[in-house]
Amino acid sequence: MRSSAEAVAYAKELHKIVTWIGICDGNMQEGSFRCDANVSVRKPGQPLGTRREIKNLNSFKFMQQAIDYEVRWQIEQIEDGHAIEQATVLFNPDTGETRAMRTKEDAADYRYFPDPDLPPLYISEQWIQQVRGLMAELPRVMAERFVRDYGLPEYDATQLTQSKAIAAYFEATAKACGQPKLASNWIMGEVSKWLNAIEDTTFEEFSEFFPARNLAALITRIHDKTISNAAGKTVFIELTNRPGTMADTALAHIDQIIDDNNLTQMNDSGALETIVDEVIAANAKNVTEFKAGNEKALNALVGQIMKASKGKANPQQVNELLRVKLG
Repeated sequence: MRSSAEAVAYAKELHKIVTWIGICDGNMQEGSFRCDANVSVRKPGQPLGTRREIKNLNSFKFMQQAIDYEVRWQIEQIEDGHAIEQATVLFNPDTGETRAMRTKEDAADYRYFPDPDLPPLYISEQWIQQVRGLMAELPRVMAERFVRDYGLPEYDATQLTQSKAIAAYFEATAKACGQPKLASNWIMGEVSKWLNAIEDTTFEEFSEFFPARNLAALITRIHDKTISNAAGKTVFIELTNRPGTMADTALAHIDQIIDDNNLTQMNDSGALETIVDEVIAANAKNVTEFKAGNEKALNALVGQIMKASKGKANPQQVNELLRVKLG
């Protein structure tokens, strides 16, 4: 590895795998997962120099800071004419510096010796295949499947496989509503936003509070154009504000929220056309700018129309109608 960024990315991937397969809770502060980093530098074209090992790093942030500091320190030492002495060092997060802990680091210092009583270990191919068949699908493999089977962009697939809980929630939602990309957008968008706003709430807790079938039902009503995506956010807020009803929420319950809040999307083309004409007439400057090639001016007109329709207009339909009218 040639940079702290590469080392941290590698450590994060290991962290994800051990937590994914359930052999470690991954808590770095409590010592469930810690990292050591061997750091050495070299001049261009020369072999790597003497290494120093940074021990017991308990966060990815500190890992990157420690490696970066150690690299700078070793370079400065060499440029000042000093030799690097092989050592074990510790990182002080308060000062952002490393300090030597001990210098005995050769294999002989540890007094390793062979154990003559260890017998050869033979593992049958049958047992290997049996265990392999019981192994969980790893995140990277699952991400590839999400791209292949659900048509997701690689970015979406990678984000959705950051934890088993998120991946399972996505699959359950996508299968229930048949709209994997919309499911991905909502999980990475509104769901993540909600979780960030509520402290100390895990995705596992959210999935119990707001089952995948609820999100699937909401996405169904957005996809069939009953409500706009913006109105969908209003419904989502209503649902998350009613924890007592979460377990029984279904399409009928969502339909009731849509009716209670008068969120049904405008499907009357005549009424929409009237609003569009009024907005065009009242925004001559934006019309002129759009006709001169300024696409942002069209967005301003769309915004005015959505405001005039109280968010009920279909944005795609508004966009198409505007383009037709403005030639």
